Amino acid sequence: MPPTLQTVVRRMGLRPLAGGLPADTVVRWVAVSELADPTPYLEGDELLLTTGLRLEGDLAGYVGRLVARGVAGLGFGVGVSHAEVPPALVDAAGRAGLPLLEVPRETPFIAIGKAVSELLAAEQYEEITRAFAAQGRLTRAALRPEGMHAVIDRLAKEVGGWAALLDETGAVRHATRGARTDGVTAELGRLLTGGGRPLPAGPGEERQREGGRGRWPASLALSGPGEHIVVQPLGGGGARPRGFFAVGAREAFSPVTHTVINAAGSLLTLAMEQGRTQAAAERRVRSAALDLLLSGAGQQARDVLAALGGRLPEPPLAVLAARADALDVLETRVFAAPEPHAGDVVFAFVPEALVEEVAGEADTPVGVSLPATYDPASLSTALDQARRALAAALVSTGPRVVRFGELAGQGLLGLLDQATAQAFATALLAPLTAYGSRADLVESLRAYLESNGHWDAAAQRLGIHRHTLRYRMRRVGDLLGRDLDDPGVRAELWLALEAARRYPVTSCAAGSS
Repeated sequence: MPPTLQTVVRRMGLRPLAGGLPADTVVRWVAVSELADPTPYLEGDELLLTTGLRLEGDLAGYVGRLVARGVAGLGFGVGVSHAEVPPALVDAAGRAGLPLLEVPRETPFIAIGKAVSELLAAEQYEEITRAFAAQGRLTRAALRPEGMHAVIDRLAKEVGGWAALLDETGAVRHATRGARTDGVTAELGRLLTGGGRPLPAGPGEERQREGGRGRWPASLALSGPGEHIVVQPLGGGGARPRGFFAVGAREAFSPVTHTVINAAGSLLTLAMEQGRTQAAAERRVRSAALDLLLSGAGQQARDVLAALGGRLPEPPLAVLAARADALDVLETRVFAAPEPHAGDVVFAFVPEALVEEVAGEADTPVGVSLPATYDPASLSTALDQARRALAAALVSTGPRVVRFGELAGQGLLGLLDQATAQAFATALLAPLTAYGSRADLVESLRAYLESNGHWDAAAQRLGIHRHTLRYRMRRVGDLLGRDLDDPGVRAELWLALEAARRYPVTSCAAGSS
């Protein structure tokens, strides 16, 4: 902190005359002025020096203005315009509580200014030294096996309070003893769900937010009775941070403490990015190992995984397929890798006994294959089964976990992915849906097939005469160029109609409107 008025008085041999010398009064600068009202040129916490050249009249008003401006004290130089400090000034300063000091004739004002500058420079150097020392201790903590957790522990000691590490959702992952994170998690939850704007922080932090142009603020400041908290995002900022850390203490944070906090943020971000880079590399290796398994190089795949400390589960096993965002969860439990040469689907090899447990932890739609081995043909089939089961799970309004064996009970469509079924239905039914604006051809064909080709039953279902239905079916056959008496044609048309009903396509809807 800046030097106190007591320190300046002792160092320069000034004589206190009135107002006392409060121990907490600091001097941030020295100003010299002979103006009757120098306050427009002051900021507060200055030691104001004057020879009283223009002091006359109401000295109480002069003193009152200085007190209102927040000056640290008034130094009066004697032996120039006044042989001694005017008694009226001493009286006014005493009544207002303004520290009044007598500056001897032999003490130049500039000497007082130099002394204060030296004290300020020494304080700044000490602050920088403390900050560098703290940064060194944080860096050594970052090199420990505990990594980010060690940095959090060290940071709490440096600020004399507590610290916590939170993930991208605002959930606490590590916290020191006495951490008060309830308010932090509540505020982050509000911000992450778009429930409001960040709480105001200091002026500097507010400017950082305004300059961010919609990006996440550089920091958040929360305060309460006897509690000051700073929250910073991790992962380079941006619209969605990859994590957060929070620091709390009873006293307001000093500039040195803010420097230490920022240093900790840099170390934590670096550690997080390094961890992400390593994780990405390991995922590429596992994807390559999956490629080796599919090509029949099972032993090479095991050797590659062994170098990472991983291994494959013993067969029989099931293959789980999920969206790419489930990889973070799956890879902590079992062998999991992105689909080779694609990456939009991830596969996990899971012992049969753990399928339900692992699939439930993924908290996302999952497809499960039939039991498989590491034989390339068996494994390739299992991957395809898991992928098809995942496609069914993604469009299902029922269970989030779909086993391939369950698709047989859903009919032939259960074995086709949505895009394939939609494309098949669109192409086959296009001549009917494009025929003018008559939707009755499609509905008539559906009624005819559902009635197994019985004219009377189908006509009664449609509420039309059977001769009208016969005419429509001849028109359907002509438009499609197919024989409706052929069982294979009927099967294809039925599948197309079911696909169009289960997976509506815009073109079909437009053509039949």
